[in-house]
Amino acid sequence: MCTGWAAVGFTTLVTTVARFRHVTEAQGLLRRIGAISELVGVRYWSTTHKRWQTLVVDAYALTALRADKRREDFAPDEMKDGNVLYFEQVDNLSGKAIYRMHIAEASADRVVIDIENVSTMRYLFIPIFHPGETQSICFLDRESNNVWRYYSIVRTGKSANRLIAGNESSAVNRAVAFYRHLVGIPTDQEPPAAR
Repeated sequence: MCTGWAAVGFTTLVTTVARFRHVTEAQGLLRRIGAISELVGVRYWSTTHKRWQTLVVDAYALTALRADKRREDFAPDEMKDGNVLYFEQVDNLSGKAIYRMHIAEASADRVVIDIENVSTMRYLFIPIFHPGETQSICFLDRESNNVWRYYSIVRTGKSANRLIAGNESSAVNRAVAFYRHLVGIPTDQEPPAAR
């Protein structure tokens, strides 16, 4: 397994491994991944505040690498091998950022997507993640007819601001929230992955 990440080191690294049932084939998974606007309202357990909080305040697909180019969600036929797509997401802590989504592989039995921030992320106007400081890669492999394996790695770069990058439990809960969203589990379902 190769991530393709050029930067060395990390502040936080979270891996998530799971199996799940899914009946709409790989196209259904690609549709779910490409439905950027459906990320709005994803919740996670905040270990700092000891309660469920909204993680994604706003999210939308972009036609280009510019925030003023909003568009409809990505269709499954846009989610093809080698395609690069952009979206903007407003996080409850790190605010607004533009992300690059690369479809590394998209076949009937395997989907590989990698995502990284391409704009600086700020907390109260303080830069916390510079471009490329938050990266994730997700591998979805068909195990049998209706069962898929999920493996993801999420990392924050070693130069990430310590104000936000050092909370491992929060990083775990955020990663699990995105997994739950993908497979259709309520993102604020008890129990959280980490308290």
